[in-house]
Amino acid sequence: MSIVRITGAWTQLLLAFLDNQQLAAPDLRQELQELAPQEVVAISVWHRLLEQTAALCPHLIAPGLAIGALVEPRHVGVLGYLALTSSHLAEAMLVYQRYERLFYGVDLVELTYEGDQVELRWPRDARSFNAMTDSLAIAALVSFLRRQIDNPPPPTLISFVHAHPGPSIAQAHADFFACPVRFEDSHTRVRFPCDLLKLPMPQHDPGLRDLLARQAQALLQALPSADDFESRLQQILLAALPEGRASLEFCADHLSMSARSLQRQLKVRTLSFQDLLDRTRNALAEQYLSDPALSLVDIALLLGYSEQSAFNRAFRRWKKISPLTWRQQQEFTPR
Repeated sequence: MSIVRITGAWTQLLLAFLDNQQLAAPDLRQELQELAPQEVVAISVWHRLLEQTAALCPHLIAPGLAIGALVEPRHVGVLGYLALTSSHLAEAMLVYQRYERLFYGVDLVELTYEGDQVELRWPRDARSFNAMTDSLAIAALVSFLRRQIDNPPPPTLISFVHAHPGPSIAQAHADFFACPVRFEDSHTRVRFPCDLLKLPMPQHDPGLRDLLARQAQALLQALPSADDFESRLQQILLAALPEGRASLEFCADHLSMSARSLQRQLKVRTLSFQDLLDRTRNALAEQYLSDPALSLVDIALLLGYSEQSAFNRAFRRWKKISPLTWRQQQEFTPR
């Protein structure tokens, strides 16, 4: 059974809040700063960090709303930038539905249409979140949309599965979302008029979106067969490859362990570091080669090779043919 977790990038939202509130909190800051964006963070750790942060601001009626309002694309990693670079809001919502697993580790969201309304909803039994984490997540989603679209219409309904929090907190939610808010519902939901989906995303960048989509797809291909440690290591590799830093020592350092310890962890899984590096590069290479806009030189650099000839040799080792021949075969293969 899949376990809900979050990406380490999400915890950096708490650092943004500490800065916004001009809070020192040295111990909390240190723990947050040690969580790399590529890390997998247990949901229990997320709850604890959020509660520690909220406790520093007892004057806030609904701290989850205040924290969620500060969301930026970097806080949701690849998922955020994929949504940001979509052409229209409809595409952004489909991107979220498709790649939510990169963020939470499982597929949770349901996208439904009813009449002139579209709804994102999460079933009661699918969430491991408490009232504050749900409040923050929905506040972040709505705030993200507000930042990308000029004067968007408010949601038509927000609802939460949790118990009614009392009149003052309920009113704070209604004021924040500028729409009716329900509690003790069967789903956590965000409902919008369908017309909103037609609005263009102002930062549309097809090239960036396609590049990030290929990286996300490669991650999804690896997740079903990889445990949390392998997934975390592969995410570090993905970030390190374009910078040419995908070494055993670099990854071990970002995992807060020695290179020898990393080798032992891989040996237990009957893997070597080179095996995992090749698997990651192989999956990415297939995704990148499917895009004619990327040259072989571009792909070699994205995969962390200093020159195209090194990429060519590696690809021949994986596929027994050159990357150019593989690309040409794909072009003529019926879909």
